[in-house]
Amino acid sequence: MSTPAAPDGLLGPADVRALAGRLGVRPTKQLGQNFVVDPGTVRRIAARAGVGPDDVVVEVGPGLGSLTLALLATGARVVAVEVDPVLAAQLPLTVAERRPDLAGHLRVVAGDALRVGALPGPDPTALVANLPYNVAVPVLLTMLQRFPTLRGALVMVQAEVAERLAAAPGSRTYGVPSVKAAWYAEVSTAGAVGRTVFWPVPNVDSGLVRLVRRDPPPTRASREQVFAVVDAAFAQRRKTLRAALAPWAGSGAEAERVLRAAGVDPSLRGERLSVADFARIASARGDAVL
Repeated sequence: MSTPAAPDGLLGPADVRALAGRLGVRPTKQLGQNFVVDPGTVRRIAARAGVGPDDVVVEVGPGLGSLTLALLATGARVVAVEVDPVLAAQLPLTVAERRPDLAGHLRVVAGDALRVGALPGPDPTALVANLPYNVAVPVLLTMLQRFPTLRGALVMVQAEVAERLAAAPGSRTYGVPSVKAAWYAEVSTAGAVGRTVFWPVPNVDSGLVRLVRRDPPPTRASREQVFAVVDAAFAQRRKTLRAALAPWAGSGAEAERVLRAAGVDPSLRGERLSVADFARIASARGDAVL
């Protein structure tokens, strides 16, 4: 049995490498695995997430359990979703070894977060995770859509992705992830994370993103219909909305008619529009086909 690297049982660099070696685990790019080896970082994430004994936290991609242990230390219950079967099987054992007093607060779901339709136990209230970089955006959006009881999230992603998610209309990084995340929540960046806290050390910087759930903008259109407009508007970013939405609307003339009905200038580009603008366009298109 290893000696805890910290009084609260969190994993330090030597612990992470020893545990991985014992399991024969080598982090893979395919699964987007970069394990956090710095206890201070996971403490900071758990504290900034603001979760506690009244919360049920979903953690996607817990890996070897660094962040899991920090989240459990807040008193929250944790449901960890892990696609790697070896890591999923080990996680309860690691928690039982290092924090036996908290082992009963952990549930592990072995599976792909993009395919998990239900979670065990009470409804989740928060998502806190070091998301695998290769699937960060789809996992985040899927979780927000599938589990409406999530009041908020704090996720660690590639710094560039963090900027995109939190971008405002008109900014250089504003795009599909920005609009779709804004459908569900108020989104903001919540701090940078250095490369050296990971093993292996990634060749990109990381950042934290905070999401606070809010109601979507008022619209008669469905989420799917609104997102279809968003996808069409950004499919060819350099085109005006009239041109970009022509395939979606059926023609350039019809796209212009719908845009004007929604109160949107057809000569604008998608990067200038808010999620509420896209919702109005989807509503106007729906009105036209009724």
